[in-house]
This record gives sequence, structure tokens and C-alpha cells, in this order.
Amino acid sequence: MILEPSLSITEVHDGIVAKIKQYFASAGMKQAVIGLSGGIDSALVATLAVDALGAENVHGILMPSEFSSLSSVTDSIELANNLGVAYDIVPIEKIYKRAMIEMFRFFELGKWSVAQENLQARIRGTILMTWANRFNALLLNTSNKSELFTGYGTLYGDLCGAIMVIADLYKVQVYELSHYENTLHEKEVIPEAILTKAPSAELRPNQKDSDSLPEYELLDPVLHALCEEELSPEEVVARGTDAALVDRIVRLKKAAAFKVMQIPPVITVGTHAIVPPFKQI
Repeated sequence: MILEPSLSITEVHDGIVAKIKQYFASAGMKQAVIGLSGGIDSALVATLAVDALGAENVHGILMPSEFSSLSSVTDSIELANNLGVAYDIVPIEKIYKRAMIEMFRFFELGKWSVAQENLQARIRGTILMTWANRFNALLLNTSNKSELFTGYGTLYGDLCGAIMVIADLYKVQVYELSHYENTLHEKEVIPEAILTKAPSAELRPNQKDSDSLPEYELLDPVLHALCEEELSPEEVVARGTDAALVDRIVRLKKAAAFKVMQIPPVITVGTHAIVPPFKQI
């Protein structure tokens, strides 16, 4: 893993699980809720939560929209069944369309806006927080470090929650820890389809993360060099990295700084979290 050299993947896993337990104990809470999207991030967080709290204390909510693929729903159900967690399905299409009707003055007819993507994320955040309030649970956030660094998340939407479980893991590390979970459980708790599908927020037709971000295989090494290695952009370029790529990533990072200041507490696994110390767990 691209982490502190002294940390093994087992130590990373056990450290995150221990901090989830500690956080819930200090809050006097037992129940966790998580939005299951059919993606790798929510799958890993759900699995870590089960490791820490037990399947009986973890609840999943699937919130498909008109842009969600059928496989996102079926993969999420398979994951929940593999983990033994209960789940609800709350489609958001009607809520989203009603909101668009009530706010039609905000939008230009026939022209797509990123505000429409953020609206869907905020509807899902509201549903998750409502369940948490109603059933005395804590919402587990599923954003990773690559997304936080680059601002690929919606304030008061998918960035909400009581604790950020994998926000100190880059996307490539999320995949590695997910494979480790299947090894640890000695079965495929995280379905192969989730491990192999192209990452997507599914907030517009045919959307992929790579539409907005560099491919994670290119993005994460640059982020690691800037954060963990504390190199300047010029030093990263001097290593042979494309200057335009580095410049793009630096601009994304700067633009995302205001979001980072507003996120929930982060479980840290190394010594270079991107959040202030008072937000670290």
C-alpha cells in the first residue's frame, strides 16, 4: 500500500476497525447506517463496519435514481446479503423530479447542470440522516482521500456523516483493502462485480469518475507525492510526471480546500491526513 512504510495492510485494517469501535463507544452508540451505491467505497466501508460493530448493528440504504444501473442495485443487495446486514431501498427519482419542478427557475431548460448532480447527492444525504435520527444511529461516510483532495464530493450530500471511515485512503488503497477483506473473510463478501466495475457517481447518464478526474492510477501517485512525501509541484514534475497533469491536480486541490474544512472527523491511518488535527481520529 502507498502508506507509511511501517504499516502493513493488516495493521491498516485493524487500525480502522479499532477506531470505529472507539468512536461508537465514546458516542454511546451501537447502530451504524450507510448508503450502499454499488460502488467500491461504500462496499468497503460497510465491510469494515461489520468487522467493527457486527452485522446486526449495520444498516444499508439503497437509493437508486433514474441514472443508476441495474447492476448497482443488484450488486448492493448481493453485498448486503453476503455481509448479513439489513437494508432498505428508497428510490429518489420521484423526489428528485419533484424538487426539479419546484425549483425550475434555477435551471435552463434542456441544459444539464452540475447542480442537478449535487441535488441528487443532497437528497440521499437527507434520507440517510433521517434514518440515523429516527433509529438513533451514526451515518458512516464513504468518501476516500483521492476524492477529498480533488473536491469530488458534494457538501451536505455525500460528504455528510458522523465519521469518515476511509478518508485517509487513496482510491488505489481502497481496492487493495477490499481485496484483503475478501481474503480475511475467506469468501467473496465484496462481489467481484464491484471490484471490477469502472468507478462512477451515477449522477448523470453514462457518468464515470474519469470524466472529472485523471485516472486514479495517475492521480494517486501525484497526490501521494504532494501529501505524504511533501514534494513541491516542481519536484513532482522533475521526477518525470507530466507537468500538465500535476498542474491540473494542484488546481483541483486548491479549489477543494474549502470543502475539506467542512467535512466530518476522519479516521487516520498514516501521519499525513489532509484535515486539521481537530478533525482527526
